[in-house]
Amino acid sequence: MAAANALITADVLNYGSTSHSEIEETSTLVDEENVSTLISEKRTSMKQELKTICRTSAPLSVTFFLQYSLPVASTFSVGHISAKHLAAISLATMTFNVTSSIFNGMATCLDTLCPAAFGAGKYKKVGLYFQRCILLMMTLNIFIVLFWWNSGIFFRLFVKDSSLVALAQSYLRVMTFCTPAYILFEAGKRYLQAQNIFVAGQYALFIAAPINAFLNYALVWSKHFNLGFLGAPLGTTISYWILPTYLFYYSRMHSTDKCWAQPNVKAIFRDLKPMASLAINGTAMLLLEFIAFEILTLCSATFGTETLAAQSICSTLATLFFQIPFAASVASSTRISNLIGETNQRSAKIATKATYILSLALGVLNFCVLFFFRKQIAMVFTNDATVIGIAKGVIGILGLNQFWDAPNILGAGCLRAQARQQVGSKLNVIAYYIIGLPISLFLGFKIDLEIVGLWIGLLCGVFSLACSEFVCVFLTDWKSVIREAENRNKNRENSTI
Repeated sequence: MAAANALITADVLNYGSTSHSEIEETSTLVDEENVSTLISEKRTSMKQELKTICRTSAPLSVTFFLQYSLPVASTFSVGHISAKHLAAISLATMTFNVTSSIFNGMATCLDTLCPAAFGAGKYKKVGLYFQRCILLMMTLNIFIVLFWWNSGIFFRLFVKDSSLVALAQSYLRVMTFCTPAYILFEAGKRYLQAQNIFVAGQYALFIAAPINAFLNYALVWSKHFNLGFLGAPLGTTISYWILPTYLFYYSRMHSTDKCWAQPNVKAIFRDLKPMASLAINGTAMLLLEFIAFEILTLCSATFGTETLAAQSICSTLATLFFQIPFAASVASSTRISNLIGETNQRSAKIATKATYILSLALGVLNFCVLFFFRKQIAMVFTNDATVIGIAKGVIGILGLNQFWDAPNILGAGCLRAQARQQVGSKLNVIAYYIIGLPISLFLGFKIDLEIVGLWIGLLCGVFSLACSEFVCVFLTDWKSVIREAENRNKNRENSTI
C-alpha cells in the first residue's frame, strides 16, 4: 500500500508536492491488487528526467560557483601582490577547500536522507535529519579549528620558506571564525533542497558574492583600510556569515514549517550511527579527491615558487570547474532519492541514465573551455611570464581530467542517492591512492616530468574512478535499495517527531 500511495503522489516536474490529505483520500480507493496498474500508469521519460535535473541544476550551479568565488576572490586579490603571496594563498586556500570539504561531505548524507523522507511523506524527519547533521558537523568543527590555528606545524613539513608558512597560517587563523556559518549554510541548503527549494542558496550568494568581491578589494588594496594580505580572509569571513542569515530569513518568509521538527534532545541523539556512517563515507568520497589535490600542491612546492604558483592556478581551476558537475550531482541525487522514497523504481532508473548523459555533456564542455583557452585563463591569475608558461601546459592536462571527472562526480551522486556512500569511498581510495598518486609521484620525481607528471597521474586515477563507478551504478539491485529506504522511514522515530 505504501508503494501505491507514493506512486500516486509522484510528479515528474514537481515531485513530492502532494499533500497528506490527498494521499489519505486516494489511499482508501486503492488496494494491493492495483499497485501494478498504478506503476504502469505513472511513467516518465528520459527527456522529462533530463529537463527536471537540468532545471534544478541551474540554480545550484550558480550557487556553487558563487560560493566558490568567496575564497577564490582572495586568490585574485592577493595574487597580484607578489609570487610569494600567490604561493601562500595557494597553500591556505587549498587547505581551506580540503578541510572545509569535510562539512560538504558530511552534509551530503542529507542528500540521501532528506529527499527520501520527503518523498515518503515523512516530513518531520527532514527537520530531524537536519538537526542531527548540524550536531555532527559542529562537533567535528572543534578539531578543524584547532588544525587551522596550528597549521604552520603541518606546512613546515613540506615548505622551507618560513615567511610563506607564516602567511598561509595567518590566513587560516582568520578563517576559523567563518566555520559555523559555513556549516549552517551547507546543511540549510540541503534542508531546503529536499523540499524542492533550490533557489534560496542562490539568492543568498547573489547578495554575498558582490559584497565579498568588494571587501577583498577594499580591505586589501584600499588606502582607507590597507590591511594587505589579511584583508582577504577577513572580507571572506564577513561574507560567509551573510549566507546562513539569509537562509534563515528565506525559510521564515516562505512556508517550510511542515518539515521543521521541534528540537528534541532524545530524538536528535537517538540512532546517530546510521547518519554518521553515511556522513563519514560521503565525506570520504569528497575528501579523498581533495586530499589528492593537496598532495599535488605540497609536492609542487619542492619544484620552486613559480611551479607552486602555477599549481595554485590549476588547483583553483580544478575546484572551480568542479562546481557545475557537483551541482548537477546534488540535483540528480535529490531527484533519484526522492523517487526511491516514492518506491518508483522505473523512474529512478531512468533518472540515473539521464544523469550519465548529462555528465558526458558537462565533461565535453569543461574540456573545451580549459583546453582551448588555457593561456588566456592563466593570464587572468598572474602577470608573471614564467608562471603563465608552466600553468598553460598543465591546464591542457586539467582539461582531459575534467572530461572524466564529470562522470565521476555525477556517478558519486547516484551512489549517494542509493545510500551507497561506502562503495564510493572504497572506490576513491583505490582510484586515487593505489592508482593515481603512485603514478603521479613516479612521473613527477622519477621521470622528472615535475608538475606535468603529477597531473598525468591524477588523470589516470580520475579515469579509473569514473569507469568503476559507472559499473557499480548500473549493476544496482534497485529492489534492495528501495527496501532499505523504506526501512529507514519506518523506524521507531515516528513516535518522537
